[in-house]
Amino acid sequence: MPSAEIVRRVEQIARHSCTSLYTPPVCHDPIFTPLFTSLFTSIGFSAGAASFAASVATAITTTALTIGLQMLMAPKPPKPEALKVPLAQPIPYRIWAVGRTRLAGAYMLWESKGHRLFAVQAIAGHRIKSFNRYWLHDDEVTINGSGFVASPGGGRYANNSVKIQSRLGLPTETPYADAVAEFSSEGLWTNDHRGDGQASVCLFAGATRQKDQNKRFPYGVPQLSVEIDGALCWDFRDPAQDPANPATWLWTRNSALICAWHLCFNEFGFGLDYQKALLPVIDLWKEEADICDEDVPLAGGGTEKRYQCNGTDTTENGPKAGLNAILATCDGHLVSRGDGARILTVGKFRESRCATLTDGDIVGHNVQYGQLFEDEINRLIPKFTYPATDYSTSDTDYFEDTAAQLTAGRVLADEAEYQWVHQWRQARRLGKRDWLRLREKARGSIDVRLSGINSVYARWVRLETPRRLPSLNGKLVENRRSILALSKAAGFTMDIVGHPENIDAWTPATDEGAQPPVPSAPNAAGIPTPVINLVQAKPKNGTVYIRVVIIDPENASLTPHVRYRVKDIDGLGTHGAWVEQAFPDADPSVGYINLNTNVVPSDQLLEVQVAFTTARGAYSDWSITEEVVSTADPTPPVALSSFTLTGSAPRLGNAAFSFAVGNDTHVKTVQLYRVPTGNIFDPDTATAVGAPIAVTSSNSYAYTDGDTSRTNMLANPGFDTDTVWGKGTGWTISGGKAHHAAGTSAGVSQALSFTAGIVYRSAYTISARTGGSFRAQLLSSPNVQGTIRSANGTWLDKLTAIASSTAYNLLATSDGVGDLDDTVLFAETVSCAPQGVWDYYAVPVNGSGIRGPSSGPAVVTII
Repeated sequence: MPSAEIVRRVEQIARHSCTSLYTPPVCHDPIFTPLFTSLFTSIGFSAGAASFAASVATAITTTALTIGLQMLMAPKPPKPEALKVPLAQPIPYRIWAVGRTRLAGAYMLWESKGHRLFAVQAIAGHRIKSFNRYWLHDDEVTINGSGFVASPGGGRYANNSVKIQSRLGLPTETPYADAVAEFSSEGLWTNDHRGDGQASVCLFAGATRQKDQNKRFPYGVPQLSVEIDGALCWDFRDPAQDPANPATWLWTRNSALICAWHLCFNEFGFGLDYQKALLPVIDLWKEEADICDEDVPLAGGGTEKRYQCNGTDTTENGPKAGLNAILATCDGHLVSRGDGARILTVGKFRESRCATLTDGDIVGHNVQYGQLFEDEINRLIPKFTYPATDYSTSDTDYFEDTAAQLTAGRVLADEAEYQWVHQWRQARRLGKRDWLRLREKARGSIDVRLSGINSVYARWVRLETPRRLPSLNGKLVENRRSILALSKAAGFTMDIVGHPENIDAWTPATDEGAQPPVPSAPNAAGIPTPVINLVQAKPKNGTVYIRVVIIDPENASLTPHVRYRVKDIDGLGTHGAWVEQAFPDADPSVGYINLNTNVVPSDQLLEVQVAFTTARGAYSDWSITEEVVSTADPTPPVALSSFTLTGSAPRLGNAAFSFAVGNDTHVKTVQLYRVPTGNIFDPDTATAVGAPIAVTSSNSYAYTDGDTSRTNMLANPGFDTDTVWGKGTGWTISGGKAHHAAGTSAGVSQALSFTAGIVYRSAYTISARTGGSFRAQLLSSPNVQGTIRSANGTWLDKLTAIASSTAYNLLATSDGVGDLDDTVLFAETVSCAPQGVWDYYAVPVNGSGIRGPSSGPAVVTII
């Protein structure tokens, strides 16, 4: 830390003992402290104001609830089994869905006329990406181009007796013409029944002769359920997506992106203003989204994304139910900051998300080093939603402590619910993290003074407590929940649990466990449906084939067939044609059958399914669909010929670069990344800047990260003349500098027009400083404060204007002596590159996504 901060903290320790009831000054922090303490400053800390603060900012930290009494008492989304049956009630609750899920929705129309039944079902109260699969009861069915159901066999739904249509929920939708034709004369269903913004399906079923009715509809009136790809979400890592224009958003399963959508954009979520909740900490959110997208290796080969989210909830529950389900998919920890910002930290330890608490920061504690018998858990069973069993609840291999079971004399089991997790390996990874936390003995609560405010926002806290908590001195604990507690002598109460050192360790071969069993699901012909264990793209001699591993059905008479298709052939969501291959000579090995296809299209997103056939050629149902990218070129490209920073300072919300590609046939794109300056560069964890840039060999390119439209609001920003700026006592302007002499705390200011709620970026340079400190301000009631600066250098701030902001001010303390220069102030936009000092890197990538050597760093200060 800066030397001035070290001196300040040493003086603080000297003045205040750890037993003093006096609250020492808060530890300064450029992100957290100024913004949170602005709330306290504005309310003056009177008794009435303190109770007001407690009412508006009581809950600070929200942690995923998956185990124990809190989880049992918390509201939860409906079980996946309940979602497969359409709701029939006069005024059903609205439904929302994220990721990929199966649901039936609620009836909006259920009427018969003549021999035909008409049913319109509301699937989701918002636009969705697509309808993927259809079921009538538990029969999965396919539809032709006209919407008629193809009979799965046995005479069911034959002779075009069932028709299914769907609507994605566009802002202006199209009414179902067949229903309008039947019921418009009665006013029951007219052209006005469009369902704008409402994803829906419509089913028409025609009765047949009595003797054939049971054959055509063996389960009675058909009940329709569908698999959908749900809400479109704003990916703040993609500059092509505009938070104000949902038409630019894309579908995702990324837990962090879905959490941000639920907080700010979901009509049935929290309704936060994204400019306050996300933008001030957008780089932190980008980091979490990148972690969710990290590839985790699998025991059998290939990878899957670290954290994905798929689920459905209704407005019968408040938004907290959905939030907890989302956080459970990523071991999430969400903080509500005093200025309205939200900070998400997913389950992967990083030193950058740690804070420190000392003896002087703690006023009380209640820590236990063991568990009561009734609270002990010696077996943990992860539960998740399993698409392979038609979207029902399933469990993975459990975690247990046999020694503890022998001591207790019995198994003390509990379940960890990851209802919105659909990958069994992900459920195991999450279960292991919760299991290791359960085995930690140290847990309880600590009362934190206001001096420890920064730790309240951190997920992990290091304790430097040789006197208060000597047994935990030097240990790392996890902040599981923090609340504002001004009624106590402390400022906050923090629930803690010891942090397991090996919580991120993951060895696929031993930690994955076995794939959950899938009960045999024979179709009408009595043929079981295959169960896929793994799908992997394998390059070979410049081409690629698909490796598919299925569970052995233990029936040698069945022949496996693999089919694949390109998911999107034109960029508009149009599927390619299915290509099928039989494997009559496939032999099982250790409970699995390995199937290697012929050459498939390279570098495409493919959908893959498997089916069995009998000796007579009868087909089973096709398996659930798995997706894989067909990587063909394993040769990495060579390094770029050059990569340089262009343009000149000051860089107002942007940075411009140029690079040249050498004579290399493998390179297809170049991806730019940024990391905080001095950090180790890892493209798997670094922030990707924009979309990959398409390139060809032996050419040069230019790229700008950020918003090039920003201009300096300040007149005479370099103090070239003694004009425009208002000078307080002790200030003079000469020689291209503004100088302050010791004597009086005052500022040099410039009157400007501000918009409340907008973030303004500030920069200024201190030189020739011999004492005191300086800070940027927006003169308001109260003032919007920047961070105190007590050293020479160029300093950056973000200042959020309020309604009473009238001027920009650079304030010097009474003992402040030094020169100011190079002032900048401008309004931040969504497109601006993040403020700070960054190292940029450029990485060439071949057509199959294989990276070459990185170029950089190009160091740039972005105001």
